[in-house]
Amino acid sequence: MSTYAIGDLQGCHVEFVALLERLAFDPRHDRLWLAGDLVNRGPGSLACLREVEALGEAARVVLGNHDLHLLAVARGGVQAKRKDTLAAILEAPDREALLDWLQSRPLLVRDGDTLMSHAGMPPQWELDQAERLAGEVESALGSERSGAFLRGMYGNEPACWRDDLDGIDRLRVIVNTLTRMRFIDARGCLDFAAKEGAGSAPPGFAPWFQYPRDDDPRLLFGHWAALQGTTPGSRVRAEALDTGCIWGGALTALDLETGERVSVPGRH
Repeated sequence: MSTYAIGDLQGCHVEFVALLERLAFDPRHDRLWLAGDLVNRGPGSLACLREVEALGEAARVVLGNHDLHLLAVARGGVQAKRKDTLAAILEAPDREALLDWLQSRPLLVRDGDTLMSHAGMPPQWELDQAERLAGEVESALGSERSGAFLRGMYGNEPACWRDDLDGIDRLRVIVNTLTRMRFIDARGCLDFAAKEGAGSAPPGFAPWFQYPRDDDPRLLFGHWAALQGTTPGSRVRAEALDTGCIWGGALTALDLETGERVSVPGRH
């Protein structure tokens, strides 16, 4: 049995199938950890959803910002963006079953000291705390008021986590931290303007993985294609999974037991 972690699919279905074939992936024995953003930008978002959902218990998936955006458009009344490639999902005959499945995915998965979330983990959050906070968002997604949450989760403020935050402000910071984070300051406050590589940090900010932690977990994340699968200057055990398939890079699988990486080139 092998366990592989894979970065953002973003509708790269042809590459996803090719990568599974190259791995000789067998869902009866092997397992996948998928770092979120299954959909959007690429041409095969519907096929990606169907493929991953069909893997059942063989795949563990966390929600990314594009996955949440799909849910907000489909079930929160949020306007689709010009560059979205979500129409095939929204018009699919099995759309409700796929959306139900997606909406029930977590923001974070953990196995011992290995943890995966879409954007990473700020050093200010202990692992147990992060699990609890992710659970608050998961409860909101599963509630009768999930539509209101999906409408209200957008925005860049508050930019800093505080334990006394409540309501939609609290949930928004949790979502932004786990699905949109790249650069933070020493307090853990988020910057949303810079999106290039690790060297493009604004003054007073640095990549989240360049701050030390009091513990030593293995942190798996996607989201940041400009890193090209690297974590320069990291002071924690962080492993970047997004190698920019949709941007002409590659789709990469990390063998969690051996540390070996296997990639197939993007076709876009």
